[in-house]
Amino acid sequence: MTPAGHRRLILTRHAKSAWDDPAMADHDRPLNSRGRRAALELGEWLHSRGYEPDEVLCSTAERTRETWARVAAAPLEVTPGVAYVEALYHASPDVMLAVLQRATGDCVMMIGHNPGISAFAAMLPARAPAHPDFRRYPTAATLVIDFQIAAWSEAKAGTGSVLDFFVPDGRD
Repeated sequence: MTPAGHRRLILTRHAKSAWDDPAMADHDRPLNSRGRRAALELGEWLHSRGYEPDEVLCSTAERTRETWARVAAAPLEVTPGVAYVEALYHASPDVMLAVLQRATGDCVMMIGHNPGISAFAAMLPARAPAHPDFRRYPTAATLVIDFQIAAWSEAKAGTGSVLDFFVPDGRD
C-alpha cells in the first residue's frame, strides 16, 4: 500500500528473452525458460513485499507483455489496469518520464527495455541503491521507488527514495 501523498514506481526490465530464431523481429521475441521462471519469481517477490501495482504501463514487445503475464500469475491481491504503450518500446529516459507523468495509479509498474530503463532508473532516485547490479540493470531487474508527490505529473529526476532493488535468478 502506498502512503497518502506518495506515489510508488516499480520499474522493471523485461525478463530474459529467447534468441532461438535469428529471423524473428526483435519486437516479437518471447521469453526463454529462464526468463519465464525469473518473471514468476519477481511476481512472488513483489507480492511478498506488498509491492502490488494498481496500474501497469508495459511496452508492446512480446517479451515485456510475457514478463507482465508471468508476474501477474503470482498471487497478487490487486488486479491493476494494464496499458500496452508503444512509446515504451526501446524508450529513452525522457520518453519514459513523459509516459509516467501521465499515469493515474498510486503504485505504477513500468516494464521496458535497456538501455533506456537503466538510465531512467539511475536518474530517478536522490541516492542510487548500493546493489552491485544496479548500474547494469540485468534482465528482470526491478527498482521500487517512492516519490513524495500528489500526482505523477510532479515526478522529476533526483527526487525519488529507493525502497528496494531486486534481481531474480530465474534458476530452478
